[in-house]
Amino acid sequence: MRHLLLAGVFAAGLAAAADATTFRWANDGDVNSMDPYARNETFLLTFMGNIYEPLVRRDRELKIEPALAVRWEQPSPTVWRFHLRPDVKFHDGTAFTAEDVVFSVARAKGQGSNVSTKLATVTEARVVDPLTVEFVTAQPNPILLEEIADFFIMSKRWAEANNAAQAADLTRREENYATRNANGTGPFRLVSREPDQRTVLEPNAGWWDRAEHNLTRVEFNVIANAATRVAALLSGEVDMVYTVPPQDVERIGRTQGFRIHQKAELRTIFLGFDQQRDQLLKSDVQGRNPFKDVRVRRAFVHAIDVEAIRSRVMRGQSRPSWLMVGPGINGFDEDLDKARPRVDLDAARRLLAEAGYPNGFGVTMDCPNDRYVNDEAICQAVTAMLARIGVRVTLAAQTRARYFAEILGPRYNTSFYLLGWTPATYDAHNMLFNLAATRRGDQGQFNVGGYSNPRVDELTAKIAVETNIAERNRMISEAFRIHAEDVGHIPLHQQQVIWAAKTNIELVQLADNWFPLRFVRVR
Repeated sequence: MRHLLLAGVFAAGLAAAADATTFRWANDGDVNSMDPYARNETFLLTFMGNIYEPLVRRDRELKIEPALAVRWEQPSPTVWRFHLRPDVKFHDGTAFTAEDVVFSVARAKGQGSNVSTKLATVTEARVVDPLTVEFVTAQPNPILLEEIADFFIMSKRWAEANNAAQAADLTRREENYATRNANGTGPFRLVSREPDQRTVLEPNAGWWDRAEHNLTRVEFNVIANAATRVAALLSGEVDMVYTVPPQDVERIGRTQGFRIHQKAELRTIFLGFDQQRDQLLKSDVQGRNPFKDVRVRRAFVHAIDVEAIRSRVMRGQSRPSWLMVGPGINGFDEDLDKARPRVDLDAARRLLAEAGYPNGFGVTMDCPNDRYVNDEAICQAVTAMLARIGVRVTLAAQTRARYFAEILGPRYNTSFYLLGWTPATYDAHNMLFNLAATRRGDQGQFNVGGYSNPRVDELTAKIAVETNIAERNRMISEAFRIHAEDVGHIPLHQQQVIWAAKTNIELVQLADNWFPLRFVRVR
């Protein structure tokens, strides 16, 4: 009998081992922080969306659905009332209540947070009862639900107990307990964290929702080198890579046992300039700022060949754009998108000469080397293109952690830079409010170069509250036309979302490049 019992225990152990499903995946850069308010950046937010949760979330079709709020209504045009999901626990066992939502709003809007723009119109969050909370907005906001779909709720008790009631400012390279630890309500909980190396998650056994995944352990690995990352996939060391070099797409796709997942992304990659300082921080021009002159900015447009970038750098895996938003974003204007000025080096040189720079000038270009598809290679191509009109670019490429700390507020220590933006609301107002509106409070927080046009500001404010769709889209198009005439930024393209995985991995690829682990299954 004893042997039979031991055999049964051994068999059960084998069954448990067989059921254990580890999913290993890799990216070229790290998450940088476990604090969901540390940076308004897609990769950090999508990773933390597996641990923390919002009041409303997006489904497989990117439509809004209930999450920590089960339903909501508007008692008045400027009040949103959310009815919270009962019996939800944080990973440490603490009950989720309206107090956590009110605390999270204050923390997200407070010092050190990089996500305050998600709540820019919210003037007050108040507890109605333990499972009801109200948001008061400064004016009617027809897209509030879209704006808060990636605003994650933190535990008031946990944050305060661990001296993390205020977000650590990543732009100042600050840290606190929430930088390396986490306590959400989401489908996965943090097990271990080794910055720039590996982060391990495991399922939250007490999650309120039905798990669609079959994972028992998730290992996220940082593999910065592209060749090494692809080799890790093909050797079986990892099951999936989130960033695939365009030059390796064909090879992976024809290798048995692996599959390329690819679709057009909603993110627009663009160039920006410091248009605010009287003298550039990183230039050989003294006493002047060339980028304050629209003729210089237009010269750059005439010199940069986006078709060459598409064909040579991106291997055909990008869609050149003259708008700061692409197809799939509400307010996209196809006619305006086709109006990009042609490449004309003679016109570019003439514009530079008219602006007082007949021999060009020197400037440093800040660029990430582990954030966007072929980001450093794009910057190298732009550098070569601008050299043809006498602009001497010194390229400063660095990892995303250092790059964002350098260029983002409150420092904005850049003269010329490459950046990408996905409107989290899938609406053009998000881009206008964050990138084109004059820096003022939450507005223009990611307007790194300080572009400013009073009419664009006026239109952005009106678009925020306009409920007539036709009139709203007309105003969006007007704002886009003004921004393009000003060359407020230089849009380059929408990149392709390219992932690669073993064929036994089931996953959902979204056009916003979010990667919800709750949809992953290993067959």
